[in-house]
Amino acid sequence: MSGAAVAERQRPKAVYVFSGKRKCGKDYITDAIHKRIGSEKCVIIRLSGPIKKHWAQTKSLQLDELLSDGEMKEQHRKSMIEWSENVRTNDNGYFCRMAIDMYDQNHSKDIWIVSDARRKTDIAWFKSNYNNLKLIRITADECTRKERGWNFIQGVDDATSECDLDDYLEWDWIVENNKFNDCNDFINEIVNHVLTV
Repeated sequence: MSGAAVAERQRPKAVYVFSGKRKCGKDYITDAIHKRIGSEKCVIIRLSGPIKKHWAQTKSLQLDELLSDGEMKEQHRKSMIEWSENVRTNDNGYFCRMAIDMYDQNHSKDIWIVSDARRKTDIAWFKSNYNNLKLIRITADECTRKERGWNFIQGVDDATSECDLDDYLEWDWIVENNKFNDCNDFINEIVNHVLTV
């Protein structure tokens, strides 16, 4: 086996899998970590990316609007969840693989930040494929989430996509993100951790 092939197999050096409910601040935190580490070493893997890409293509929508935190995503969220659940029924790892292909097809980045794990099957898939895994749960109380624009939607906030990891306990970090400064120490900790891998 060539040196390049060995190096390819060793990537990524670390995978940080984030989870949390809507408007808990996952994107803010993962974007901040990515910015600090730098895009030459690090990539954000969004498991929802392939879902939104398919939805944009089949519904003639703007992908960048679905990928943003805007109103269009919320309008289509429930339908996208229902469609993706049907896909997962046949293949639990489908969107994990598709997201990796979408964001780091050549496995060229040393650090992966999976920004939006929502199910035990997501975590099980990454655990079965990568040993160098850290699991992070971001929390925020309902009052804070409402201040950030969250409102309960039946069929979304009580669905598997929001609730499946509520009783999961095997987190490496649990980060409370209610106040603006809550996550700064954690962001520093993750960045420092990356330097050791």
